[in-house]
Amino acid sequence: MANLFFFQSSKSFMSIAFLIQKTVPFCFHCNADVVTEFIEGLVETYPGLQYLDGFPLVKVVIRSDVSSSTYEKVAIISGGGSGHEPAHAGFVGEGMLTAAICGDVFASPTVDAILAGIRAVTGPKGCLLIVKNYTGDRLNFGLAAEQAKSEGFEVEMVIVGDDCALPPPRGVAGRRGLAGTILVHKIAGAAAAAGLSLLDVAAEAKHASEMVGTMGVALSVCTLPGQVTPDRLGPGKMELGLGIHGEPGAAVTDLLPVDVVVAHVLKQILSTETNYVPITRGNRVILMINGLGATPLMELMIAAGKAVPIMQLDHGLAVDRVYTGSFMTSLDMAGFSISIMKADQKILQRLDAPTRAPSWPVGVEGDRPPAKIPVPIPVSRPTNNEEQLSRPQQLTHQGRILELAIEAAVSSVIELRDSLNEWDSRVGDGDCGSTMFKGAAAILDDMKKYYPLNDAAETVNEMGSSIQRVMGGTSGILYNIFCKAAYAKLKTSSKPVTAKEWADALEASIAAVSKYGGASAGYRTILDALIPACQVLQERLNAGDDPSTAFVLSAEAARAGAESTKDMQAQAGRSTYVPSDILASVPDPGAMAAASWYSAAALAVKDNYNST
Repeated sequence: MANLFFFQSSKSFMSIAFLIQKTVPFCFHCNADVVTEFIEGLVETYPGLQYLDGFPLVKVVIRSDVSSSTYEKVAIISGGGSGHEPAHAGFVGEGMLTAAICGDVFASPTVDAILAGIRAVTGPKGCLLIVKNYTGDRLNFGLAAEQAKSEGFEVEMVIVGDDCALPPPRGVAGRRGLAGTILVHKIAGAAAAAGLSLLDVAAEAKHASEMVGTMGVALSVCTLPGQVTPDRLGPGKMELGLGIHGEPGAAVTDLLPVDVVVAHVLKQILSTETNYVPITRGNRVILMINGLGATPLMELMIAAGKAVPIMQLDHGLAVDRVYTGSFMTSLDMAGFSISIMKADQKILQRLDAPTRAPSWPVGVEGDRPPAKIPVPIPVSRPTNNEEQLSRPQQLTHQGRILELAIEAAVSSVIELRDSLNEWDSRVGDGDCGSTMFKGAAAILDDMKKYYPLNDAAETVNEMGSSIQRVMGGTSGILYNIFCKAAYAKLKTSSKPVTAKEWADALEASIAAVSKYGGASAGYRTILDALIPACQVLQERLNAGDDPSTAFVLSAEAARAGAESTKDMQAQAGRSTYVPSDILASVPDPGAMAAASWYSAAALAVKDNYNST
């Protein structure tokens, strides 16, 4: 079963979205070649990487710029079973790992493969093996280290066990190695790049491994290639402390709110009873949120956003760095892990040092500025007398005509609401009338309160703001663009604005809507009403017609254009998916709305243009 780890909100529950039933987890391969073919794709993608030609027994990824005969720095080598990508091969690169030894899925690499990697990249300064604390890895890397030493190589090994989910272990098993290992890789790689000796690099890596703790949370177990997904966790359940190979965790529980889960994990890692990490109030720390394979980045970021304030407020910690992404996964497991490392200046320096490892996150280095800053306030628009925009106490003749035209236009849209919805239910989503009604009602209400009607440009601009506030969807954006383009044209016009300047503003608005919306004449949109109207208006004004007559004639063109959309094949919007026989039964609702308000405004202008 494919799983999606899904956060709703801090007050709601995390849930599993079961997307599809399946018996195997991969589209391409369910066979023994999966690891070798992954490596082939990796090195084709990143030119800074190569692999040793020893498939299938030797699966080793190395830096393409390193050779044991010429490398003069400490080599950093890590590895383990595959299935945790991008670990470990994705962290090979200058400033991080020199080589990664890849085992089969969830299986430790062989001693021969580890030896091959050591021989390929280790120069006179020796190599450091960074090993996660699993028995197979410890034994195979340990035996390879001893064999390499017998061949004359200088070798040191650091074992990372950062798991904080289970009680302190007894015997030799120790804590499991988890995502905190990636931070150790980075610190050791930076120390080696700085030219430190093998013993000094090993000391820094060991110190880092003792400063980090990790705990994971899963909503599903992982699916091995070619196998059926286990159903150990049922719907509505989650497991705390699940291992990266699907090993049972500390507890299975019902799904909990994400902030509760994050708080629990942090409390477990920072527990003074187990004392897994030497972190106390007042310390500076690094936070890593690691996806386990099937968790979208959006949800990992939600976890990070919950973790930081809990660490700051509940635990008194200063969070110096946050790394969020998928670093050490478990195939298709749904869930995440949290790692916390105690920071000091040297650790921060190593983490911030440059690296060419392809899977190390960029843009994380450096001190953290405040998480949020104020929203910029728009520069105030000056008016002629530097007054605040407001409804004038007394309207000019043009101000009165503008008020009546706007009132008539929005009233016509309000009256047409049901018809627009009915038309739109056949060719769209059925809400054209309701959406237009919201914008019209807002304009009517705002005009009575504060539109500066004696200033045509500012009034049109405020109409756009009213539309932006209440109208959703594409129509809201297009009408806002329409108003803003008209405002830009009108604000350079004379006062009072002439009929020709109104026509030019209409032309500019149509051009803007066409430019950003992508439609033009014949696309079955609002432009099929407005373009004919604008053309007739310009023609009649240029011919010397009285402005009121020109507006009325252009209104007739708008209505005719809107009606003609019945004969058009839609080329924009949801109507493009509607069969042509259905389109032919109704005009475009948007075009009809535009023709309605334009005609109503034109008639209002005619009735009042020559009045005193």
